Amino acid sequence: MKSQETGRDRFVGDPIKPVPGTADATMMARGLPGLPRKFVWRGRQVEVAEVLGTRRTLGPCRHGSGEKYVRRHWFTVRTTDGATMTLYCDRQARRGQSAKARWWLFTADEA
Repeated sequence: MKSQETGRDRFVGDPIKPVPGTADATMMARGLPGLPRKFVWRGRQVEVAEVLGTRRTLGPCRHGSGEKYVRRHWFTVRTTDGATMTLYCDRQARRGQSAKARWWLFTADEA
């Protein structure tokens, strides 16, 4: 997907590939997706140095009840090279995509 400028952060919208064995196990123990501490984006490995913030996106039940469900987990991180990035994890794979394509890089403000 082509990038476009959106103020300070640059919209990216690319899938990322978590490096196996780098998921945050403490998050997974709390029922959250394990944020990958390392991932591959556009052929280069990126390492997370710090989590700056988290949030969730809720959506209605797809079967008609009035309940709300977490659809997406968002993470704003600083990388070891000083970039600030916003990543998200889809709780369910998108229609027509591999179940592995759940992690995405939303924006990047590369140092």
